[in-house]
Amino acid sequence: MATAISANKAELLAIATAVASEKMIDKAIVIEAMEEAIQKSARNRYGAENDIRAKLDPQTGELRLWRVVEVVEEVEDYFKQVDLKAAQKLEEGASVGDFIVDPLPPVDLGRIDAQSAKQVIFQKVRDAERERQFEEFKDRADEIITGVIKSVEFGHVIVNLGRAEGVVRRDQQIPREAARVGERVRALITKVERNNRGPQIFLSRAAPDFMRKLFAQEVPEIYDGIIEIKAAARDPGSRAKIGVISHDSSIDPVGACVGMKGSRVQAVVQELQGEKIDIIPWSDDIATFVVNALQPATVSRVVLDEDENRIEVVVPDDQLSLAIGRRGQNVRLASQLTGHQIDIMTEEEASEKRSKEFAERSKMFEEELDVDETLSQLLVAEGFAELEEVAYVPLDELATIEGFDEDLAGELQSRATEALERHEETARAERRELGVEDDLATMPHLTEQMLVVLGKADIKTLDDLADLATDELIAKKREAPRRRPSATTADGPPMKRPPQRAEDKGGVLGMYGLTEEQGNEIIMAARAHWFEDEEPAAAKSDEPDTQEAADADSTQ
Repeated sequence: MATAISANKAELLAIATAVASEKMIDKAIVIEAMEEAIQKSARNRYGAENDIRAKLDPQTGELRLWRVVEVVEEVEDYFKQVDLKAAQKLEEGASVGDFIVDPLPPVDLGRIDAQSAKQVIFQKVRDAERERQFEEFKDRADEIITGVIKSVEFGHVIVNLGRAEGVVRRDQQIPREAARVGERVRALITKVERNNRGPQIFLSRAAPDFMRKLFAQEVPEIYDGIIEIKAAARDPGSRAKIGVISHDSSIDPVGACVGMKGSRVQAVVQELQGEKIDIIPWSDDIATFVVNALQPATVSRVVLDEDENRIEVVVPDDQLSLAIGRRGQNVRLASQLTGHQIDIMTEEEASEKRSKEFAERSKMFEEELDVDETLSQLLVAEGFAELEEVAYVPLDELATIEGFDEDLAGELQSRATEALERHEETARAERRELGVEDDLATMPHLTEQMLVVLGKADIKTLDDLADLATDELIAKKREAPRRRPSATTADGPPMKRPPQRAEDKGGVLGMYGLTEEQGNEIIMAARAHWFEDEEPAAAKSDEPDTQEAADADSTQ
């Protein structure tokens, strides 16, 4: 490239064409780089203070070099200015304030200048090549691409993609898969980022979407949209599960994915290094889907708690290990596939748990409602689990229980309400002892029990609460199961049960099941006083004008 500057016209164009073809960039970019290199070298020869321009004709190869100067009455900068008399020699009709061209003779670049020009051209071409690579790959996320392994650095696999390079990070590789330099490899493009050293193309062979795309390549019905993979979960290199559904009742989705003698699924298995794949029919009924997802284990009963996004699955004693799988793999994949936390227990464990819960709830109703054991057990048998449910359930629903009448139902509701009020009063006293201001008690959706939790978290004033983000207030980290959601009536929302395991929660009030909308209302209500403080200040700023008007009137 060092000869490019001193070469003849034909050679300059030939070099520009060759570089553009080799790097797969626009020839105009290469010519622009040459012009910039020539300008830099000319400034070194004539002086860096000069505003020197160069123009290389892309058709003829003709090179023009000139200096731009400003016409002035009195010259102060001899490098960038010229007086009117001298300007007339360069361009007839030039006037003060014009910028005119002062042609320069071609420069004969020496070795150092040529080397400098070469670096400028290389840098310009390299930048253009990186931009071209980014533009080519930026919209190809979630696409499978084939490349050749170039190297393995610190466990990360560098893949030559032809016009760029990608990286399969260690955590995105299939475990125990040997990466050999020179081998061809397929991977999913997960992300493309712009970087100073060129585009960063991140690849994955461990992502569930990689398996989805492989099935789309092997199963025409998936590619055509007749069969859809609704969910996928993987333990890379070991086992995977996919939930499939057919939009054509005449086509079996599982059979189509398996293929004749397993040919289609085996092609995917081989690409994933022998990863076993369970193909499961998708069902809109979550309980049915969970039963399918836990195959090959047999499920006896499924208890779904939609509010807490958890599922309790009961299996026969001899099916427990099969349902859980080696190191919990089967239930973990089923949980990922369904999007629900799955708790597995045997019939005996489920029976013991039900008996324990029945006894605890009966004891609670017996003590809180001051009723005998038979009546408390009857309430639990009818599905009541909390005082709030008894207090706020419609009276006629409570009265329809066998052996109950309206008088008894009304008395039970009255006692439940009194018990809740006692709890509320106890919590109020504890809240005040913690130093939580009464202003917080006026916030929507907050109960006294919640205010106690806030106080223990050192949130005691409106400003303390207002400084929180919604997620910091209500976000859930891990949710404990509830057997029955609390009822609500026109009389107001029931009090939430205190947390079982507060340390498992994310937000301060994460254990209470507040919605994001409720959390936003609480935060905005806490911040309302910030804006109220601004209004008096704005009104005060208007007072001088009012006073001046009054003074003017009195003067008159």
